[in-house]
Amino acid sequence: MNRLSDAVRDRLAGSGAEPTTGWVATAVRAEERLLGDREVLALADQLQAEFVGAGPLEPLLRSPHVTDVLVNGPGEVWIDAGDGLTRTSTRFPDEATLRRLAQRLTAAAGRRLDDASPYADARLPGGIRLHAVLPPIAPNGTCLSLRLPRRRAFTLDELVDVGTVPPAGAELLAALVVARAAFLITGGTGTGKTTLLSCLLSIADPAERLVLVEDSSELKPDHPHVVRLEARPPNVEGAGGVTLDDLVRQALRMRPDRLVVGEVRGVEVITLLNALNTGHEGGCGTLHANTAADVPARLEALACAAGLSREAVHSQLAAALEIVVHLTRESPKKPRRVAEVCLLRRAPDGLVGVVPAVSFTPSGETVLAPGATTLAARLDNLWKPP
Repeated sequence: MNRLSDAVRDRLAGSGAEPTTGWVATAVRAEERLLGDREVLALADQLQAEFVGAGPLEPLLRSPHVTDVLVNGPGEVWIDAGDGLTRTSTRFPDEATLRRLAQRLTAAAGRRLDDASPYADARLPGGIRLHAVLPPIAPNGTCLSLRLPRRRAFTLDELVDVGTVPPAGAELLAALVVARAAFLITGGTGTGKTTLLSCLLSIADPAERLVLVEDSSELKPDHPHVVRLEARPPNVEGAGGVTLDDLVRQALRMRPDRLVVGEVRGVEVITLLNALNTGHEGGCGTLHANTAADVPARLEALACAAGLSREAVHSQLAAALEIVVHLTRESPKKPRRVAEVCLLRRAPDGLVGVVPAVSFTPSGETVLAPGATTLAARLDNLWKPP
């Protein structure tokens, strides 16, 4: 197969033809004259996937249920189709084939991947998020991490059906959006923060203008008026980069009814807090945090690293953000779920703390906390504690 692949590649390169199925089939037939039409077409599809698609990974990427494809060297490919990571039977013939695929995919995204730049992070056409690492940084072989965007946003009812949102929590989350509260969705990696945020943005009034600022476009709200701004990394010379902070500043000039930052993780937190303190209600975003109680410290660390004093951070935070929705996942085999909803409130010492309002058990039962009454009042009694 490697000999045939190299021969077809050389023939196509010599002719200057685009690697369409027809041209690849013609090149295959020229190299393997004894093959029948069915075998030629099967080989042509396989080789075209290698030349312009994702090679052996192509069938996995086409599956509607797969959200992540992880390659740990040529002999080990894992997927996540919603039930945790599962090892597949997919293999690469050798390290050279896997390396070529990683370099071609990275180049398609306008990034560089070679011995001088042995790792890359990029977004492919179609929205797939790519991360690649080459040996010797990855001693067991080239590593590829591909995260696939969801084709459409979940509805709130669908999230209830799959167990992410408890039935009693659906009304609460909907009220959060309708009341135009400023909130953050928090949780660890893979807990479903982006999925939940897309769902909640779909509930927003169709007359509102949503301006989404993201490092890589992942939010897919079902809403008629969405403006997307996407960050851009610098080129090989280190020029041309556009940061999330740059984009938040631009978004403020675009008359947003809701300013949304897909993931708060850098200096853009200062601009976001400033924006939410200047009349931009209903702003929201996601943030990596282990627990809801860790959110003030996490935001403090990000803002202080960007040059803001601790006192200034908490002053801005107290006036800008109101509510935290925290997601958790106890194990890869258990569903992602909303674990608690908390208020952000300033204490007498001037520091912002977390006040638990509502928590949900793994079975979906609602447990009220001291902040439940205050939360209901903030949501204009669109939600009432059970």
